[in-house]
Amino acid sequence: MHTNEAIEVIDRMRLPNGAYTASLSQDYRYVWIRDVVYTVLPFIQVPNERYEKAFHALFDMFRSYEWKIDIHREKRPVYLYEYIHSRYSTDLKEINAEWGHAQNDAIGAFLWGVGEGWRLGQRVIRDGKDLEIVQKLVDYLYCLEYWQASDNGMWEENMEVHASSIGACVAGLHAVKLLVHVDEEMIKKGEEALRKLLPRESESKETDLALLSLIFPYCIVEREMALKILENVSTKLERRHGVIRYVNDQYYNNGSEAEWCFGFPWLGLCYLELGNYKKAKEYIEKTKRIIPDNWEVPELYVGGSNIPNGNTPLAWSVSLSYIFIKRMEEHIIS
Repeated sequence: MHTNEAIEVIDRMRLPNGAYTASLSQDYRYVWIRDVVYTVLPFIQVPNERYEKAFHALFDMFRSYEWKIDIHREKRPVYLYEYIHSRYSTDLKEINAEWGHAQNDAIGAFLWGVGEGWRLGQRVIRDGKDLEIVQKLVDYLYCLEYWQASDNGMWEENMEVHASSIGACVAGLHAVKLLVHVDEEMIKKGEEALRKLLPRESESKETDLALLSLIFPYCIVEREMALKILENVSTKLERRHGVIRYVNDQYYNNGSEAEWCFGFPWLGLCYLELGNYKKAKEYIEKTKRIIPDNWEVPELYVGGSNIPNGNTPLAWSVSLSYIFIKRMEEHIIS
């Protein structure tokens, strides 16, 4: 497949400020912190302007709301609007609309992207002020007591304790502990909470597509647990056009749950992380099936149909599909 076209599609979603919209659709003309982190993953391995500028844009956004972070390093948010927002306008301003902003995984993802990017030579940190923001975000997670905090999770829905949110925070804190002060006890509490909760995502969800993040990109679970998560996701959530997020998901449900396209490459990438090339290979054909010739990979297929929804292309879908296909090609060549 011509993977260069994937980068062209991703570039079309890049904003002048360096951040990315989640999709070119009208519904998704917004910037989500988490989506930006996943969208620039193809560029993480070697210093790349796209990666660096995306994080600089997010740093600038955090700087403009530093007053708010300062408040909630000391005082836990009560109302959803008090949390550091998860979604912004394309000029990186808060949007005055009710939203499930309690998304601790988005802050964890950002910290992970900064720390891992820095480790790989990306010039994500420009100055002492950026480092100060990193420290304040760590303090924010501490104030939230992220290891036992209910949040809206990756899918921005009901408030409960989510393993994928705790895991993202653990990964983020590990990644930045050489850059700023992170209390080791804070990481241990997160790891302990994960041991109690996994392989479940939450009290209400036995398994969930979001759990794959603990294997790729975060690599924070032991092999045995990773295999259990993969078995649950593939046997209970995998469908023809993709992977449902969780059983009884109502988003774009048309008699059955919507099938998310990035589920296939995500499963493949997780098996690659575990060195299981045979299993990863099974997902190459499934992934290629959901990539159109123009590389405009949709968000999902409406439940029980072969119709993609309007959020096409979804930056995150294109990104994970691209990374998976490139890594498999590299493996075959090597």
